[in-house]
Amino acid sequence: MAKPPSKQNPKKSVGRYVDAESSGRVTRRRPAGADHSPAWYGWIIIELMIFGVLVITLNYLQVLPGSTSSWYLALGLVTMFAGFYLATRYK
Repeated sequence: MAKPPSKQNPKKSVGRYVDAESSGRVTRRRPAGADHSPAWYGWIIIELMIFGVLVITLNYLQVLPGSTSSWYLALGLVTMFAGFYLATRYK
């Protein structure tokens, strides 16, 4: 008496073929709404950039204590670069 055909996946019944999704070579799609930054993230970026520009400007106008200083320039540049770094991570 013959055996009834088994109900296997037709792709897997041919040779050594393994479905790409089952072997882990394909990453499953994530929902479109899953990737987004928090609401406060954009405000932090803007505040860091404005603070950096303000410190550098006030340094050259000699308004900050201690006359002009390279430390104020470094502080302004570091905060601006931090804002740019966060902006590259914004979703």
